[in-house]
This record gives sequence, C-alpha cells and structure tokens, in this order.
Amino acid sequence: MLEKIPHAVGEALSGLKAGLQATTYHAEFAETPATVRLTSPAFADGAAIPARFTQDGERTSPPLTWDSLPLGTARVVLLVEDAGSPTPRPLVHLIAWNLMPEAGSLAEGALPSPGGAHQSQDLGKNSFLQDQWLPPDPPTGHGPHDYLFQIYALDTALALDASPGRSAVIEAMHGHVLAKGSLTGTYART
Repeated sequence: MLEKIPHAVGEALSGLKAGLQATTYHAEFAETPATVRLTSPAFADGAAIPARFTQDGERTSPPLTWDSLPLGTARVVLLVEDAGSPTPRPLVHLIAWNLMPEAGSLAEGALPSPGGAHQSQDLGKNSFLQDQWLPPDPPTGHGPHDYLFQIYALDTALALDASPGRSAVIEAMHGHVLAKGSLTGTYART
C-alpha cells in the first residue's frame, strides 16, 4: 500500500520518523531487564530483513527464536513496531500474546499474513486493524526503517478480549513483565 506513495513524497518525509525511543520497548518498559535473547535465522540484529518477508516479497512472517527466559515465565508477548514510520508513534506490525514460553520459536510463516490462513495464536490488531503480520512496507524514498521485534516474558497469561490493540495489551502487561529482549531488522525501498 505505501509503495504507491510517490518517491518525492517519501523523500520529503524522510526526516519524519517515530524513532526507537518511541517504541513500547523504550517508552513503556525502559526499566525492564533486557535479558531475553531474540534472534532470527533469516537476518542478524541490525541487518536488512530479506524482501520475502516484506510487502515486496511473499509477505510471510520471519522465523524467530527466543531463549534465556527467566524462571517463572508463564507466557510470552511478541510485538513488532516500525520505528521509522513517519508518524508520532511507531506503526504496529504484529501483536502476538499468550505465546507458550517453552515453544522457543515461531517458524517462518507461522503467523497469519495478508492472503494467508488465520492461525490459532492470540493476536492483536496491527496499525491497519488486522490481527495478522503486517509486512514491512515503507514509502519509496523515505530511507531505511528500523523494525523492532520485541519479546516480553510475563509471569501470567493475559486475560484480554479477542484482537486487542497495542494500548490494551500494554495495559494488561504492566506489573507482569519479568524481562524483555529485542531484535532490529531494517528495510528500505530505493
């Protein structure tokens, strides 16, 4: 969808970015210990997200693995935000809550994506109000975007209505986050 924004408009907006400090990881849970390790066999921390996981490719969710969860972890929340979006707050690309900690991973394509089948995970609404993976889709000419994959270890399962938004999930998480971790992937359209 954003690939249709003219290159000149993307360039004009290139100085406007939400920024990493506006992400949930830094704004809401800044004091939480960052001891959980989140990685992907598809890209290294700080490296480019392969196009197949974006709007320009197959649009599937990337594979992710996590470890070093603290004792007492009952559930895991995965949140992906675009810190490069030209908006006041980062765009939400994924909210997956109440993941089982012992799973330790999500396979490539494990999360529902545009045109894909809906899985059974507890998912929240992304910024386009869909309960699925929203593939990276930065405006042409806007420059590289940082996509912050965030994982939170919780001491309890969250009791939320179906398809909650970011605010509802964050509110429910307060007082229950034991530790966090992150993985940053970048993507840009030239």
